Amino acid sequence: MAQDLATLIASEDWQVDTIIGHSAGVALALELGKPDQKIIGINGALSTFKGVAGFLFPKMAKLLAATPFTADIFSATASSRENVARLIENTGSTLGPKELAFYQRLVKDRTHVDGTLAMMAQWELDPLLDRLPNIAMQTLLLAGANDRAVPPETSRKAAQKLPHAEFELIPKLGHLMHEEDPQLIADRINAFL
Repeated sequence: MAQDLATLIASEDWQVDTIIGHSAGVALALELGKPDQKIIGINGALSTFKGVAGFLFPKMAKLLAATPFTADIFSATASSRENVARLIENTGSTLGPKELAFYQRLVKDRTHVDGTLAMMAQWELDPLLDRLPNIAMQTLLLAGANDRAVPPETSRKAAQKLPHAEFELIPKLGHLMHEEDPQLIADRINAFL
């Protein structure tokens, strides 16, 4: 995915000085970034699953991605208003009805679900995690104190390994904190830049 993004950036001749990523997008930002760019990560998914989950999760994701109709079944069963609200609540975030309606549309979109499953099936973080001490970009890692999807400690530990990183814990917000309080997160980004 980082290679695809690099190809897109080059083909469009975009001049990128800052990359902002959320969750898995933080790993993509660190893969994609160059030494003269800045990276901002919001609740970065920068750790692997431990123990049995570390063994089983990648295999289950590959199996689900390879099974026909998995995305159709998920979209059909998980896209009710109540199920989407529960999914969002499980991230530690609180969103309003308008934002929940957007997530409901995403969960109903079979192509989006299929792409997410394919991404999870191919996710391999170990090489990036091994390179963290050698990544020279100025980096800000923001973590929501209420994030239940990616524990805030994940960003704190990654920031300790990155040579030019700052870590900031944002109280009372969850995994989707940039949607819960966009102005606060924009202010933190602008202060860093």
